[in-house]
Amino acid sequence: MARSAVSARTWALILVLLFLLPGALPWGKEGHYAICKIAEGLLSEGAQASVKKLLPSYAGGNLSALCSWADQIRHNFRWRWTGPLHYIDTPDFACNYGYCRDCHDTTAHKDRCVAGAIYNYSAQLSASPGLNSQHGYNLTEALLFLSHFMGDIHQPLHVGFAGDEGGNTIIVRWFRRKTNLHHVWDTMIIESALKKFHGSDLSSMIQAIRTKYLVDPAAAISSWVNCASNETVCPDTHASESVGLACRYAYRNATPGATLGDEYFLSRLPLVEKRLAQAGARLAATLNSIFTAGRPPPPISSPIEPLCREWEQG
Repeated sequence: MARSAVSARTWALILVLLFLLPGALPWGKEGHYAICKIAEGLLSEGAQASVKKLLPSYAGGNLSALCSWADQIRHNFRWRWTGPLHYIDTPDFACNYGYCRDCHDTTAHKDRCVAGAIYNYSAQLSASPGLNSQHGYNLTEALLFLSHFMGDIHQPLHVGFAGDEGGNTIIVRWFRRKTNLHHVWDTMIIESALKKFHGSDLSSMIQAIRTKYLVDPAAAISSWVNCASNETVCPDTHASESVGLACRYAYRNATPGATLGDEYFLSRLPLVEKRLAQAGARLAATLNSIFTAGRPPPPISSPIEPLCREWEQG
């Protein structure tokens, strides 16, 4: 996967300018902020210290402040190559995902999807003990990309159907407002919940999600964060979850021209909240695994090339 070499001075300038840019972003800036804020509260001391060392000083040690950076740069000509790393297109109505079949960009370059990006950037961080890259990796970029893409892969329509571009071409009305289905899931469900239940206070919504999904003794957080074979990341599992949820909830009753109102909103909101909680918990678990002092990181799971070749021949 291509990497961009950027000088420290240029990097700092880009971050400062983009930090000031307004605009709606995938999962919405609120959704990505919430995911990283939830993750910050679950970091070990060692992981927290490592994250702070990698962040630019003006972020104030807060990963959440830059969790939308990957969206803010993607349309800049220097970063257009990152566009396909935000999503996965799956076959229409198949309602399943396979890395070898689906992880590629529109020109069939393999590994260029959000699952491939998570494998790549977690591997870069894991290959750099003591935050000293022996391979020329930009570890600040790796941290910000990993944190953002872990959020994207939990948005069901980021693993949607190729034919409608993950709901982007399905035009609907969100109450009275004309929009597309993808934007409903990226932004509008969260915005509506903020206004209806939290007085437009994002910190209130984040705390409610923490209480419901991460503090309650009955919460399933332990089952969320454990990958098979003690691996550091398992984005294929998250992608399979997302496409299944897209079929059962996002696409259902959301045909072109439909008006989505309270019934759709209130029945889908718990799922959105749960996916935000899962993304935050899994991001924290990944960073804790990578940055735990004195412990070699678990292996980075990755698709096995011979298996991909077998799939292609079959």
